[in-house]
Amino acid sequence: MKTLVAEDVVEELQTGGDGVVRLYVAACAERMAPLFIGLRTGEAGREADVDLYVAAVGDLWKTDRPLSDAAERARLLEGFPELEPAEDGITDIVGTYTFFACLVLRYALLANGSGNADHAVSCGHAALTAMGMLDQNIAGAAFQADEQRLQTLSASGNAAGLWDASMAAGRERLRAPLSRIAKETR
Repeated sequence: MKTLVAEDVVEELQTGGDGVVRLYVAACAERMAPLFIGLRTGEAGREADVDLYVAAVGDLWKTDRPLSDAAERARLLEGFPELEPAEDGITDIVGTYTFFACLVLRYALLANGSGNADHAVSCGHAALTAMGMLDQNIAGAAFQADEQRLQTLSASGNAAGLWDASMAAGRERLRAPLSRIAKETR
């Protein structure tokens, strides 16, 4: 499968070692986290899911070693409704973006636990796909280009400023579907 992740980023993930992989996926997950947390917080019956998501994203930033329970967290995440097969697929705004946020976190956890560059590339590809969808739905948006830029920064292995940049990007991403939802409910 062809990936949306830039070739130089893929190469860095393949050659940079486990620490580069862990930093890259932590940053990708952080940028997507507001989409899940912001769209699912307050939803009845999803409190434990939000708590698991928040804890997992926070723990991914401990990049000096793999999480001992990364595979177990990925397994728990696979039980989220977003990642369960549905007959009619996902058709709503909230479901679409929370699906991608869960998919990114799943691959991030798998990559963190294994150091596998392929899982990291899948994580980045899912984030880029979601940002491409946002671009298609928001006039003049450049979320995918920003994600490409931040992925290059994330794969550099230099953590300076990465958390802040990822947090800011994540907050901006959440505003886009929230504004679409507000327009549809008027």
